[in-house]
Amino acid sequence: MKVRQCDIAILGGGLAGGLVALALRRAHPGLSLVLVEQGEEIGGNHVWSFFGTDVGKAGRELLDGMIIAAWPEYTVHFPRFDRRLKTSYYSINSARFDRIVRERLGEDAILTGVRALACSSTNVTLSNGNRIEAGAVIDARGLRSVSDLTGGWQKFVGRRFRLSAPHGLDAPIVKDATVEQIDGYRFVYSLPFAADEIFVEDTYYSDGPALDADAIRARIDAYVAAKGWQVAEVLEEEQGVLPVVAGGDFEAFWRASGGPVARAGVRAGLFQAVTSYSLPEAVKYALALARQQDLSGQALARFSEQWSRKHWASSAYLRQLSALLFAGAEPDKRYRVLERFYSLSHGLIERFYAGKSTVFDKARILAGKPPLPITRALGVLTGLGARPKPLNLSGTPR
Repeated sequence: MKVRQCDIAILGGGLAGGLVALALRRAHPGLSLVLVEQGEEIGGNHVWSFFGTDVGKAGRELLDGMIIAAWPEYTVHFPRFDRRLKTSYYSINSARFDRIVRERLGEDAILTGVRALACSSTNVTLSNGNRIEAGAVIDARGLRSVSDLTGGWQKFVGRRFRLSAPHGLDAPIVKDATVEQIDGYRFVYSLPFAADEIFVEDTYYSDGPALDADAIRARIDAYVAAKGWQVAEVLEEEQGVLPVVAGGDFEAFWRASGGPVARAGVRAGLFQAVTSYSLPEAVKYALALARQQDLSGQALARFSEQWSRKHWASSAYLRQLSALLFAGAEPDKRYRVLERFYSLSHGLIERFYAGKSTVFDKARILAGKPPLPITRALGVLTGLGARPKPLNLSGTPR
């Protein structure tokens, strides 16, 4: 057994773990860091996107060099209308993320192809028989348990294509809900990375986590063909299943996610309750953690729990919206909730995604003619009617 010593060990080299490592390195260049990732690549195999209003100046600086594509506008398509919104939109992919993290941390600070089997606030036991002794441990290894939460699932398959002719898009299609509604609310998401390159993702807001990747690939190929896009090559593919949280017991979730160890990312419940997106929250958290003066294991464990509790409390309204989506609407009618949302004011939509909704915004989202039966909506909101189902991780891909 070999014992490695460092100031901070970060378990999980995904988006959250990588950003925490980068933020710590920028704020405390003298710290010795170790980033542990069970896969061979930092960030896995993903595309992450965000709106320009989601991330402030400090966040942009943290993400510097990672963005592979940017657009000044984006579009949405619903059965009743199409809309183009003048909000900037950005994408990062895991290949660029891996390169930036390695460049800024240095290869000596990165361990790949090894799993953390157990950890405390200051120790890590690795799958290769070695151990890490650290001033602090931060656990960013993803969700451990969601059985104490309620809601549904966002699941997707995305494929990046090289085309034999230009696709003709000049802006991303963030939601195309004109497609057949299958397995809940379904939409297709298209990112034009180059004139002859496009990323197409088929997404479902479903009651269960089971993902039929073959069927979804076939639907993506049919969508691409219907658009007249001629595929020369499939460059890569990703898939995932994310929780959409409508309620639950935070105390039980926190206890089930591990002992008194600092956490980050979805391990700490840091994702948007309606969209499941984690990048804006990961950026804010990484910057806040790096500003801490006491970087001991116990201090960071307290900080992460306090931050996560505050996030849970501030997300109550978003969980209400998720409850309306999953318990208030029939699966094939869920698109109507989003269709109505995208008919509201541009500023309200921007503030919603940035986590800055005003009291008036929240009232406006719920006011007016509802896109689902009023008695069912009131039942969900008062807790006297239909309720979202408990989440269960069985059936999700590893």
